Order: sequence, then C-alpha cells, then structure tokens
Amino acid sequence: MKKKLDLIALASIPLIVTLGNSMFIPVLPTMEREMEITAFQSSLIITVFSVVAIILIPFSGFLSDKYGRKRVIIPSLILTGIGGAIAAFACWKLPNPYTLLLIGRFIQGIGASGAFPVVIPTVGDMFDDEKDISNGLGFIETSNTLGKVLSPILGSLFALIIWYFPFVVIPVLTLISILLVTYLVRPPKEKEKDKEFNEFFRNFKLIFKNNARWLIGVFIIGGISMFVLFGFQFHLSNLLENQYKINGINRGLILAVPLLFLCSAAF
Repeated sequence: MKKKLDLIALASIPLIVTLGNSMFIPVLPTMEREMEITAFQSSLIITVFSVVAIILIPFSGFLSDKYGRKRVIIPSLILTGIGGAIAAFACWKLPNPYTLLLIGRFIQGIGASGAFPVVIPTVGDMFDDEKDISNGLGFIETSNTLGKVLSPILGSLFALIIWYFPFVVIPVLTLISILLVTYLVRPPKEKEKDKEFNEFFRNFKLIFKNNARWLIGVFIIGGISMFVLFGFQFHLSNLLENQYKINGINRGLILAVPLLFLCSAAF
C-alpha cells in the first residue's frame, strides 16, 4: 500500500510537467492575437521549454545520483512553478510580455529537466523485482500520456477564463505535486553511485560507445515521433480556429483524440 501511494505521488510529476507544456497548444492561436506575435514566435513558447529540458536531463540524472532523488525533484518542481508564475505575471501586467514569457518558459524547462526524468530511476530504487519495476514504470508513463490527453481539453477550458490562465495554473499544480512528493514519497536508502562528474561522464561515454546504434535509433525515432505529434497538433489547432472556426472546449476535445490512442497504448 505504501509503495502504491509513492507511485501515485510520483505519477503527479509527469502529469503536471506534461500539462505545463502541452496544454498551451490549443491556446497558441489566441496568444498570437493577444500578444500580436507570429506563428513562429508562438511555437517558441513550446520549443524553448522542450529544448532546455532535453539538454539538461543528463545533468539532472547526475545530480540525483550524487545528492538524492528528492533533493533534485523538489527544487526542480519549485523552479517549474516559478517559471509558470513569471510567465503568468508577464501576460497579466506587461503590455509586451513576450520576452519575459520566454524567460519564464526557459526557467520552467530547467525545472522540468530535473522533475519527470528523475522519477524513472526513483521507481527503480523503490522495487527489487523486475516485474514490479516494469509495472511501476508503466504506471508513470500512463500518467504522462494521460497528461497529454487532458492537456488540450484543460488548456482550452482554462483559456475561457482568460487567455493566460493556463500559466496561472502551473504554480498551483506544482505546489500540489511538491506536497505529495514531500509527505508521501520515501525512497529507500540509495546505493552508492558515481559521486564525481568525471566518473559520471566516463561511464556515460562508455554506455554510449557500447550501445550507440540502439541509443541513436531510439533518439531519432523519439525525436521524429514528437516532432510529428506536436507539429500535427500545432497545425491542427490553427486549422480548427482559422478555417473551421472551432474554438474553446470543442477544439480541445478534437485535439485530444489522437492523444487518447497514445495513452491507451501506454496503459
């Protein structure tokens, strides 16, 4: 029972991190109008978050090995909330909020790099049996894809209140996750791992050398899949608003359809 509560608390992290990025897709056309920016500029609101997170993930893994999982996850969630708060403040108070909005998204991406990715080794620390680890990771990934399904619906719903309200929600969601992880997650005593960055980097190069073709293949397939998925959603969101005049929650529901199949496959 205790480990189930741990998993539920940990599952809140990928859910919230995914919501913190994907739920802006149906709102991007509205942001273009409100801030008077181009489609390329609005796409950077998604891209800045994602690129920063991808680049910093290996470093967050090293820090979690060196200092402990929760000591990386909780500050990372705090950074995610701060980034969302900065973006919300920029949209609320500034006549030209775009630059500060991107800075907020940059900070949010830094936080995301140390939140969701560190959840995966945390699950590995919690269980000894391979089947339990596999089930735990499946639960975490289902939470991640559930976030993708809910994102366009909730993003459209929040934007009905005011167009920048999805940014306002991010600090609230991260606070909930911080409380869950703080009080429910008790990872076992962690094994001694790489403590020096040089040793970590040597092991990293060794792993890549021994498994390069598989890793490169996975990275390419994953990159193409995410490019197609987010590109399709970005284009579809614009198409639904500009050509078919479908807005609000109806647009969110349509965008959620392909993501529902993704969630079903993960489950």
